[in-house]
Formats: sequence, structure tokens, C-alpha cells
Amino acid sequence: MRVVIAGGGTAGWLAAAILTRQLAPLVDVTLVESEEIGTVGVGESTIPTVRAFHALIGLDEAEFMAATGATFKLGISFENWARAGDRYIHSFGDLGRSTWMGDFHHFFLEGRGQGMAGEIGDYSLEHRAAAEGRFATGGEPPLNYAYHFDAGRYARYLRSRCEAAGLTRVEGRIERVERDGRSGHIAALHLSGGRRVAGDLFLDCTGFRALLIGEALGVGFEDWGAWLPTDRALPVQTAAVEPARPYTRAIAHDAGWQWRIPLQHRVGNGLVYCSDHLSDDEARARLYANVAGERLVEPNPIRFRTGRRVKAWEGNCVALSLASGFVEPLESTSIHLIMIALTRLIQLLPAGGISPAAVSRYNEQARREMEAVRDFIVLHYHLNERPEPFWRRCRETPPPDTLAERIALFAEGAHAYQDSHDLFRVASWVQVMLGQRLEPRRHHPLGAIMPRERLAQALGDLRAGVAAAAARLPSHQDFLDAYCPEAAPRQTGSRMA
Repeated sequence: MRVVIAGGGTAGWLAAAILTRQLAPLVDVTLVESEEIGTVGVGESTIPTVRAFHALIGLDEAEFMAATGATFKLGISFENWARAGDRYIHSFGDLGRSTWMGDFHHFFLEGRGQGMAGEIGDYSLEHRAAAEGRFATGGEPPLNYAYHFDAGRYARYLRSRCEAAGLTRVEGRIERVERDGRSGHIAALHLSGGRRVAGDLFLDCTGFRALLIGEALGVGFEDWGAWLPTDRALPVQTAAVEPARPYTRAIAHDAGWQWRIPLQHRVGNGLVYCSDHLSDDEARARLYANVAGERLVEPNPIRFRTGRRVKAWEGNCVALSLASGFVEPLESTSIHLIMIALTRLIQLLPAGGISPAAVSRYNEQARREMEAVRDFIVLHYHLNERPEPFWRRCRETPPPDTLAERIALFAEGAHAYQDSHDLFRVASWVQVMLGQRLEPRRHHPLGAIMPRERLAQALGDLRAGVAAAAARLPSHQDFLDAYCPEAAPRQTGSRMA
């Protein structure tokens, strides 16, 4: 099978990496990209699923981190979200110990009601380690972690590995998409300079332009802007002025939020905002006033629209990353969505041509997964008590029915769940709902079944155990310096968080 990847960047080179690693005897892979076309860069911040994908493509952790200036990530610090002055961490760890009858947070809520529990983060090692700036791999218990990395270096690192493995890269701008007259499938890409690149399966990694899935095949776009009205991002890179923290910072402002992502060689910063409530000039001034360290590039606004393609797979074309849709970068899901899409594609890869049943299955799974991510992001915006017009708009817009049900379940009885298509676990929903000041009116009575003394001892032991385990860890910066010091040359460019 001839597979043609249209576009490079993170999405294109991840696709090339897994196809050449896992299906080398079965597929002939060609990647088409143009050095003239810049990439948005879908992320410098990831979630723990990235580690499983890296194992599939054979990356050595320390080597990859040194090449990309990477740091470790234990979660996201949300600041000023429900109210100005609030702060909570959505960590990647589990909370306490759960039972078949109910999750740990029911015990926590019972203990808190009786005045014997601390904060919910006291019962997560990842939360405690993040708050204290500590990290190590291979500990006991091991930390659940992800990475921050330089997206440009990441794509170049993947490219060097793929080309060493024999992948064919073609330089050129796509000028025309040729379609088969009978099937309507894509037959070939015509490039500037006259070259024609034919294939059997095409992966659209052309970003927001969606040259194949959107322009050539006409697949429509479902807009989610009513729920997620931010539509601009203004990224800038600055020199580091403090030790790298093992978490992303997401700092709310009156028309959106600002990110800070620590790398080994610099800090990624950016403002996400709604242009209805903040102009580009105002955003630039605000960003400049709220970054530390020397600016390494001049920022340029990135326009985006939140939503998804009605179908991610149409005919013999599969759209990846921004071409398939976009959920704003608040929870660092963009790279995960690329990786899970590629995993699903390989699992459903047709051996003897395109299977309509496989295409339908792929599209249904992609829809449900992206809608679940959407709901989790909307949760942060909808549950707020801020007075500004942007935040009132987010609060007063009715959420999707699927999210409204989740909110009601937690508000009425502290029930949280993870469905088969959900990326985020129960602990994630609980941390964000409590962090956004959604206080359940009731909780499961399982905590009340325990004698008061036993509950107090159990909560106290868990809290002390987490604190002791965190105290044994070195500082995050010290561990980085010993484990994977930056090796790549310092290069810069605009990237979205």
C-alpha cells in the first residue's frame, strides 16, 4: 500500500514514525512538505499517553528529551479560573484508594465534612510532587507523567529518525489534488515544479487549511464556538529566569487565559483569548506585561476555530490534527488526539482496499472521543464565578447535554465516571470540578459506614504517605540536569501550546 502524508510538522512526522516503525514491510510511505510553509506547531505540552506511543515508535526517553529540550510534566496549575485568586492543580495521578462501592473522593468528602481531611491534592503523589517542584523516574510508587518539549525540535528529531529508516520525503508545495473520476478518491498530489505524487491512502496533515479533507473532498466542519468562544492565540518564547517547574501553568484573565510552559532552554508563553472581548493589540500588550525573561521572538496571532470535521476519514483520506478539528489547548490534548488517531488507523487499516465499515467505525470513535475532550474543556469555562463579560458568556451558555448530565451527577451526589471513549479519568473530573468550586450537595454514604476514628486514621495515613514519598524525590531541575541535559542547538519559532 502506498501511503502519502500531506504535510510535516508534529502530525506528519508522528504518522511517518509509526508507519515506518510498525508497518515497514507492508506500506511504502512518502511525506510531502514544503519548507516555505510554516507550521503552527500543535503543542509543547502533553499528557501521559504520549509515553505509550513513544514506546511504539521506539524512542529512548533521555535521548528524545535532550534533543527537544524537554522537561517533565505532572499536571496543570489552574490559576484564577473559578475566581480571581483561586489556584488548583489538575494532576495526572490517582486520588487515594478507591473501593468497588465508590471512588476515594467520597471518603474524602465525608472526612472533610467532619473536619479531618486536607485538600484533595494531599492524596495524590503527582499533585504533591508538582506543588513542591520535585520529580524522578522509576520511584516507588512511580509517578505518572508527561512532557513539555520544543515542538519544532520534536518534528526535526522525528524526521531524522524516519529518514534514517528509509522514508521518502518530497519537498514541494501542494498546488492541486487530483481525484479519481469514478470513485472520487484522491489519486495524486500535484506539486509546485510539476511533480505528481500518487498513492492509495492519503493522510491530511495540512493544518487548519485542510487542503485534502476540506478543500478537495468538501467534508464539512462542525463549529463548537458557542461553547468555546476563544479564537486567537498569541505565542511568544522567553529566556528562562527560574528552575523549570514540573507542570504547565494556565492563568485565566478577563477574556481567556495565558500559558507558561517551562523547557530546558526557554519558556513557552502565550495568550489564548476571544477576539470579541480583546483586540489583538490589547492581547499583545497584556502578554508583554505578563511574561518574565527576555523575549526571543516577536509573537504573531494565530486564528483558530474550535470544532471538528464531520468525518475525519472520507474515501481514501484520513485527516489528522488541525485538519480534522481543534479543541483549544487548555488540557494539552492535541498531540494525544494525533497519536490515538494513528493507533486507530493502524488497527483498522484495510489490507485490500478501503472498507466502508472500517471507515464508519473510525469516524464514530473519533467523534465520541473528540466530543468527550470538548466536554472536559468546556467544564473549565462553564463552571466559573468571574464577573467579566467573557466569563459570564461562558457560564450562561448551556453546556452540551452530555456535559450537563455529568455536572448534575456530581452536583447531586458527587458521582464521576470514565466511559470507554473518555480520555480523562475519574480523578481528573473530580479535581477540576472541585477546583472550579462545584461542591456536591451529597456524596455516597460509604465513608459514613466507617467508624470516625478509622476514617481519620486512613485519611491521615494516606496523606502522610504521599508527603513522605514526595519528600524522597529530588528537585525537578536537579533530576533534569543529571538525566537528560539539553543537547540540541537553540532554535526558535512560533508554536502553539
